[in-house]
Amino acid sequence: MTQLSDSPVRYGLVSRILHWGMAALFAAQFLSAAAHWGLPRENALRDTLWSYHTTLGFTLFLLVMVRGAWGLANIARRPTHAGAMARAATIGHVAIYGLMVLVPFSRILASGGGTRGLRYLGFQIFPAREAEIAWTQVLAEWHGQMGWTLALLALGHIGMALIWHRLVRRDDVLATMAGR
Repeated sequence: MTQLSDSPVRYGLVSRILHWGMAALFAAQFLSAAAHWGLPRENALRDTLWSYHTTLGFTLFLLVMVRGAWGLANIARRPTHAGAMARAATIGHVAIYGLMVLVPFSRILASGGGTRGLRYLGFQIFPAREAEIAWTQVLAEWHGQMGWTLALLALGHIGMALIWHRLVRRDDVLATMAGR
């Protein structure tokens, strides 16, 4: 039977579903941002991909909260690693998690004080305002830059998993995240 919680030898089913599911959703999110940035205006593909950016971002924000709570609940049971690379990995994971919270939060905050408001899956989260609340817009000015930084950290995360763990160390880190 598949173990739901993490253990010292492998990540449990919930952690793996959150990790790989969110990885796929973040890939879609980065694709929508790249299309928005790289394709010309009035492009059908650009418009289609961009149309889900806000909804997907809010969904990812909610999933990050769930994933963070689940990770904290399982922290004592998770596989452990030692040494300088483990400390570097911890710093990298903290940076990734921090940006996974901060990037969508910056836009959610801006929506709360903005003239367009925010709807999520048909529900009104924040109504549109007559005038912006200036302080809610400040962090949102960095939304794109933080998002691309998150994308680069995610690529580094993938690179470390494939190059360091798979090719150099030949350890079982990928297997623990795959459930083997």
